Amino acid sequence: MDTWSDEAAGRWLERVLAGPSADGPALLLVDGPAGTGKTRLAARLVDGAAARSVRSVVVSFSSSGAAVECRPRQKTAETAAGSVPRQSPAPADLPGALAPLLERGERFLLVAEDVHRADRPALELLRALLDRPPDRLAAVVTYRPEELREPGLALGRGAHFPASLAVLRLRLGALDARQVRELVEEGLGPGRCPSDLIVRVQERSGGVPQVVADTVRLLRESGDGRERYSVRDLEAAGVPPRLAELALGRTAALTDRARHVAWAAAVLDEPVEADELAAVAGPDGGEGTKALVEAVRAGVLREDTEGRYGFFVPMAATAVYGQVPGPVRREMHRRAATALGRRHPVPWVPLARHRRHGGQTKAWLRAVEHAALQCAADGEHQAAIDILERALSRPTVPPAARARLAPLLAHSAVLGLRSDQTVTVLRQILDEQSLPAAVRGQIRLDLGLLLCNQAVAGMQGWLELQQAVEELEERPLMAARAMAALAMPLLSTVPLERNLYWLERAEKAGANSGDEEARTAVAANRAGTLMYIGDPAAWQVLEQLPRDTEDAACRQHVARGLCNAADGALWLGQLGPARGLLAEGVDLAARSGATYVEQGARGTSLLLDWAEGDWSELTGRARAFVAEADTMPGQGVDGRTVLGLMAISRGEWQQATAWLAGDGSREADGSAVPHVAAASGALIRMALVRDDVGTAVAEASMAWDRIRDKGVWVWAAELAPWAVDATLRAGRRDTAQKMIDEYEAGLDGRQAPASSAALDWCRALLAEADGDPRTAAERYRRSALEYAGMPRPYATVLATEGAARCQLASGTDAAAVVAELTSCIEQLTELGAVWDAARIRAELRAHQPADEQRPRGRPSYGDRLSPREQEVADLAATGLTNREIAATLHLSPRTVEQHVGRARRKLESQSRQNLSRTRAQRPE
Repeated sequence: MDTWSDEAAGRWLERVLAGPSADGPALLLVDGPAGTGKTRLAARLVDGAAARSVRSVVVSFSSSGAAVECRPRQKTAETAAGSVPRQSPAPADLPGALAPLLERGERFLLVAEDVHRADRPALELLRALLDRPPDRLAAVVTYRPEELREPGLALGRGAHFPASLAVLRLRLGALDARQVRELVEEGLGPGRCPSDLIVRVQERSGGVPQVVADTVRLLRESGDGRERYSVRDLEAAGVPPRLAELALGRTAALTDRARHVAWAAAVLDEPVEADELAAVAGPDGGEGTKALVEAVRAGVLREDTEGRYGFFVPMAATAVYGQVPGPVRREMHRRAATALGRRHPVPWVPLARHRRHGGQTKAWLRAVEHAALQCAADGEHQAAIDILERALSRPTVPPAARARLAPLLAHSAVLGLRSDQTVTVLRQILDEQSLPAAVRGQIRLDLGLLLCNQAVAGMQGWLELQQAVEELEERPLMAARAMAALAMPLLSTVPLERNLYWLERAEKAGANSGDEEARTAVAANRAGTLMYIGDPAAWQVLEQLPRDTEDAACRQHVARGLCNAADGALWLGQLGPARGLLAEGVDLAARSGATYVEQGARGTSLLLDWAEGDWSELTGRARAFVAEADTMPGQGVDGRTVLGLMAISRGEWQQATAWLAGDGSREADGSAVPHVAAASGALIRMALVRDDVGTAVAEASMAWDRIRDKGVWVWAAELAPWAVDATLRAGRRDTAQKMIDEYEAGLDGRQAPASSAALDWCRALLAEADGDPRTAAERYRRSALEYAGMPRPYATVLATEGAARCQLASGTDAAAVVAELTSCIEQLTELGAVWDAARIRAELRAHQPADEQRPRGRPSYGDRLSPREQEVADLAATGLTNREIAATLHLSPRTVEQHVGRARRKLESQSRQNLSRTRAQRPE
């Protein structure tokens, strides 16, 4: 990565090597800690000298001596191509290398690398050369300031720089936040690096370029090509070997007293004051000041701008910590706990860690409780979850402590982002009979919410909530919250009547409680419930939510209510209002620390982008969202739904099936009903494309029964047209009519534009099947207008296509219809729906006016693909079989096979999947 130092060094080189007009001898001192890029910078300067026809002599110092290398005037062809440069025969020593250059009187560049490793004779030679420098000399000296024998003196004592020598010092330091981000994203991919990971890399690496690069390499090799990397991946990857060797080597070279100071710094793992460091090091650290000075001069520790001391690279502490003897480490943790306990305010999170590793169990559990409360109060629920999970997963924790800590874990888990272990830990605690019923009910309430919201276990969560109501008889406020959660129709597959029963009970309990938080929680859930079922009263309830409340818990409930209402409005087809509610809810969630609400809102935003046709980079964002939610399958369902629907538009059947049906989320106890209905509609569509009517009808029947059992018909908008189409294709006209009538009755009194548009689409399908293309075209156009008003451009195009198809069948104004279909193709291509575009293009070709059809005889395209071959190649590259391509393009499978074969020969491709990629790489 280029930094400002490259530019500064380049300017220096340009000035001192400017030929006859150069201003005498020059020296560039380049200092920087290990890994800051001194060697790379020196190499660039040597290359720059060669480009100016200037010879170079490079002296590299190491523990085994000095290596002298003479470089030619110019780069060779091999150098330019990246090979090892041709070198002059290696002289025996530095004087032997310099003598010919001094005799010829030509300008030359001397680079002395790592002079902190040079022995005394070598330093004396360099000092002598620079004491009386020839006018033709340009010298570069690089070194690590922390490893100099005599601090601050690059060439040791006695160095004299005469007035004729122009001296410049260039200090290389840490990368800034932008540079670290660029380096991490370059190595892992920009879509795979969340901001918290990049911040953590910068913190742990200290911004040292080599450490950042090594850390990225370690992540990439241990990450197995994952879609998204996390902070946990960073912690699991460990310390880069290069850094570990350096840290351990420097520590091993210390005296015993200084080594104990270094061990203390590793145990603390944060910059601390000198007195605190000495206290943790203990008596074995000797005289604290002398030991600390030795550790700093040896480059093991460094002083920050606030006068605190820590490892030269924060991550290096981990490597050294692993080498601290167990008994010493335990005692140091105890001393660290004592030191941190004296701070004001007390840092409970690190204090809990020290007490745990110090074996102070009772004190550790007290610190864990304080730390969790502190994290939760600061809105850092994930940190609270991590602390509490570690504590509660230990079976030796006494029952009384478990009773105190478990509710804290359950509460933070609902507001934060669940880990794999949370549900297991909470269930183990509930299995303990020693807990009071009210405590069990409190834990069960949050466990139920966790299962409903973040795990694909809606009915399990619903049953836990029902039991929680019974156990919380002595805590009516919490019981009201459980009832309000049971009222949410999205969380379970129970009939809507059961949800409304619990909503009525929750409202009574909230009103009788006299508690603001309970009333707010119930009101938030009432708003979400009414919006999800398309009840017009939802908007009035939303207006009454206390958005300006000062209570943090109430703000979290309001944020949840607004975001749930936004999600409900999305499924209704009220996209504009959904955007507004979502923005308002996210703002409140961010200000109240409701991480889970924020994460859920991201999923709703993805679905909104898909519906509104904002597909640019949507696939990458959805993949990243799913990867982040790997421990929260309920959260990731929004991203999987988007990826599945987009895959269908591109004809990527295998990917679509994997996203929509490959994770078990369509089980009865799985994802929310509207997601399952949308997935079923997509699977029905794919089955119909394959002419697998039996599978399509079976899926339609199952999905329709699920909607009927739930009783929320506004959730059938993404299912109904495809379910009716499959039923008609099976010749079950009467059944299709009953489905449409049932759907229409279920929408009575609801505000659901998407369902209204879907209902008109269903009616159009019925008219088309009845042989009435004119009526069908009218119904399709009405549906298209309704979709356009939301706006939903993809659905609008599909409905418009249906209208055009019916108009063509009725023989009405064919030229206008052809123009309309051409516009549909353009819109689909712009969206990226290549399969849909190819499908309509094939339909359009059959109705192309005679004067636009190509003349008789096969045109010659040479080694270029014909238009038909290009269509076939594009579809084959998505993974479609020949039969599926044939159905899409109205060709025979044999014809498709021939087109694929010709395309592969012309593109020299061995794989169907590489056709589009190969084609894109060929020059026009």
